[in-house]
Amino acid sequence: MIRAELRMRVRPGCEDAFERAWREAAEEIAQVAGNLGQALIRDLTDPRTYVITSDWADRQRLEAFGGSDYRERLTTALRDLREDAQRRVYEVRDAITGPCPTSTEDA
Repeated sequence: MIRAELRMRVRPGCEDAFERAWREAAEEIAQVAGNLGQALIRDLTDPRTYVITSDWADRQRLEAFGGSDYRERLTTALRDLREDAQRRVYEVRDAITGPCPTSTEDA
């Protein structure tokens, strides 16, 4: 599995719009062959800093999507709302998940 990580700093006052734009794009990207899931993460100490993670079946599918006009169209709104961005791509070598909480009190 391949994990792409995109760290973005959002322009002041654009946090809500950024989150809505990410949700709209992510819902469509979830339908792309090879996409395994995505997450939007916000920094607790700097609420203008976000990390987007996107998991892919393999590097070829990530690169095919990453170089497509479709991705350009889907992510235009995100680009317009950010000050900067840094991208990294990783190979997930191993993962261990914990038990799912049975209620919100367990979380």
